Amino acid sequence: MEEARNPARQLLNLAAEGCVKPEHKPVSFPFLSEAPGFVQYLKEERGLQPSSVLHYRYGLRRFDSYLTRIGAHLAEVSPALLAAFVVDQAPKLSRAGRSNLCGVVRVFLRYCHRERILSEDLSAAVEMPQSYRLADIPRAITWEQVRSMLQVVDRRTVRGRRDYAILLLLVTYGLRAHEVVKLTLDDFDWQQERFQVPARKAGHWSAYPLATVVAEAIIDYLQHGRPQTTDRHLFFRVLAPHRPITNAAVSSSVADYLRKAGIHVHRPGAHTLRHTCVQRLIDAEFPLKTIGDYVGHRSPQSTEIYSKVALSALREVAQGDGVAL
Repeated sequence: MEEARNPARQLLNLAAEGCVKPEHKPVSFPFLSEAPGFVQYLKEERGLQPSSVLHYRYGLRRFDSYLTRIGAHLAEVSPALLAAFVVDQAPKLSRAGRSNLCGVVRVFLRYCHRERILSEDLSAAVEMPQSYRLADIPRAITWEQVRSMLQVVDRRTVRGRRDYAILLLLVTYGLRAHEVVKLTLDDFDWQQERFQVPARKAGHWSAYPLATVVAEAIIDYLQHGRPQTTDRHLFFRVLAPHRPITNAAVSSSVADYLRKAGIHVHRPGAHTLRHTCVQRLIDAEFPLKTIGDYVGHRSPQSTEIYSKVALSALREVAQGDGVAL
């Protein structure tokens, strides 16, 4: 027996020696040859975490790629070139992304001037894009599109029953995804026909009358879809293990149903239906303060953005003759 073990041990040792994990090459940081101490500066002087340093690498790779594309070097950077860089990158990024990129380049240019890599401090030439509080138009959809979205939900399935109830909660009350996933059985008072949202973004809770169509959808899910569990959360994953549904799953489901209904909207998700709820109230000419209280806005300014949108064909729905939501 021992004679058989020895060859086996030798084979295992040889295999172990040949399975040495290859060393991962460190990811190169832009401008290492021109500014070799910049990474150390970020870590030691600015005290940045590795994730933040990677953020700088991402931004500077954009800057480096742009210089390479136009055939310029770091020593040739000028205010005009920096302005052209911002103009070139702006359409490719979100408003926050543009500001972050400009911030990264400004820090890098200040460092280069301090270290005499550049003779002039050009950081001020990287102008931050102007951000206006009411600049973005909400991504609401029409009430007719809401009907189309609800019609593509297969309510014969467990997932369909669950998602139909979630969609109605989102579009009727303007709830956020995280507010839906935190709902529990204890938040519903069936005798008084009302429910509460206890954990709102503004730090307060809201109580709502329970619309009949929403109540019927939730009851249908409770009776024919929700798994048997001692967990008091309302909505659960369809597949085992049956854990409470997540924010990402809610937004992903909304985007999926919008796609199936052929509805195209920028960044589809749970907030699409929240915006739709607010826009419906705007079109019904409710005061902004009332609307803000209804959807749990932290301040009246959060609601003002919707008032920029012209009144649309949703008005007749708000006045009646529509799907009762």
